This record gives sequence, structure tokens and C-alpha cells, in this order.
Amino acid sequence: MTILIAFLTFVLMLTSAFLILLVLVQLPKKEAGVGMAFGAGMSEMLLGAGSGNVLTRITKYTVGVFLGLSLVLSVLISGQARSKGLAVTQALEEKARSTPAATTPAPAPVNPAPLQSLVTSNSNAATTPLATTTTVVNPTAPTNN
Repeated sequence: MTILIAFLTFVLMLTSAFLILLVLVQLPKKEAGVGMAFGAGMSEMLLGAGSGNVLTRITKYTVGVFLGLSLVLSVLISGQARSKGLAVTQALEEKARSTPAATTPAPAPVNPAPLQSLVTSNSNAATTPLATTTTVVNPTAPTNN
């Protein structure tokens, strides 16, 4: 399965490089641009005056092959990842079943005596306020009488 995925990936890379070249060689609608820089005039000499139609057909088929390979590779890779993921999950479950459950020690009891002394010392403290409040009077505010 891995060899098939590697082969199809290589074919996809070749197809994408070929597709890039096809798009660059094609003539644009205005008969100028990058297509002329890469020898679009030569393709007309070799393939004839209707070479735009031939290049368009080849591009359509190459795009179809590219799309098909991409879809097939995505299905193959996701299936392979899913099977590996299931194998890992099954291995973890088997390992969990084979190892005995570890016993956790009970937590040590808390001695409430120090806490109780804090509570009693706070209740015996003086009840003086820590801060005083100041009332601010606004002399321009209307009085409610």
C-alpha cells in the first residue's frame, strides 16, 4: 500500500509540473503575454494553426488526471492513517487490560486542630473597622427636601 501511495504521489508531481508548463505555453486571448515568451509561436508552427484547441484539450485531460489522482491519494492516505490509528488504539486497549490496575494510596487525614485555633483566635479579635468611610457632599447638587 505504501509503495502504491509513493508511486501515485510521484505521478501526481509529474502531472502538476506538466500542467504548469501547459498553462504557461498556452496563448492568451489577446495573443500576447507569458505564452509568447515561452514559445507559443513554435507550437503553432509544429502543431498547426489550431494548436490552441489541441493545447486546450490536453490541458483539460491533464486537469482531470490531476484531480482524479488527488482524490484517489486522499482516500488511500486517510484509509492508511485510519488503519494505523485503529492499530494504535487496539494496542493501548490490550496494554491496559494486561497491566493490573495500580492502587492509589488513600490521602492522609487532615489534622483540623491548627485550623480550629485560627478560627477561635479570629472570633476573639477586636471588632474595629479597618477603614473609615467619608461622605462627600456636592454643594451644587439639588437637595431633596
